[in-house]
Amino acid sequence: MSRIGRQPIELPQGVSVKIAEASVEVQGPKGKLTAPIPAGTRLQQEKGRVVVRPTAATEGVSEKELLARLSNQEKANWGLARALVANAVTGVSQGYSKDLAIVGVGYKAEVKGKIVVFSLGYSHPVEFPIPAGIEVTVEKLTKLKVSGIDKQLVGQVAADMRALRPPDPYKQKGVRLVGELLRKKAGKAAATAAK
Repeated sequence: MSRIGRQPIELPQGVSVKIAEASVEVQGPKGKLTAPIPAGTRLQQEKGRVVVRPTAATEGVSEKELLARLSNQEKANWGLARALVANAVTGVSQGYSKDLAIVGVGYKAEVKGKIVVFSLGYSHPVEFPIPAGIEVTVEKLTKLKVSGIDKQLVGQVAADMRALRPPDPYKQKGVRLVGELLRKKAGKAAATAAK
């Protein structure tokens, strides 16, 4: 059984769901998202919540029988369908955000219209276009906040910004996620002095 797939998704106040054959449209106070429904799963809306069930399931079948009927891919799709719908519901009701920190002398960022301009120690400023549906705010030139309603898009934009100048393993300068655990390497001088 899919432990995640079995859990019902509670719909917060102001969030509505329209279930189609291959996708589900979730609308809330922050916007509208469409999530795909993986093969082998179906959604049912009942009493202010959404329940995900495998299409192979029939009424009156025990959990043990159902488990025997489902393939590994169907079990995986069951949990995936529940996670995609739950992420869409959270996105349109609360939204998602990722915080980034810029570490290094002279390293900074600023938002100019729909572009974030980074100064990251290169001979030129790096321009990063902000995709539709994403909002970027800069505090104190070295702290960025990427926010939006699509969890996957927020994470991808934050990862792309980090990739502009990943943290250096020796001095740890660069763009990093706030709370990211970095492993610092000892320099050459430290390594020879230890011998």
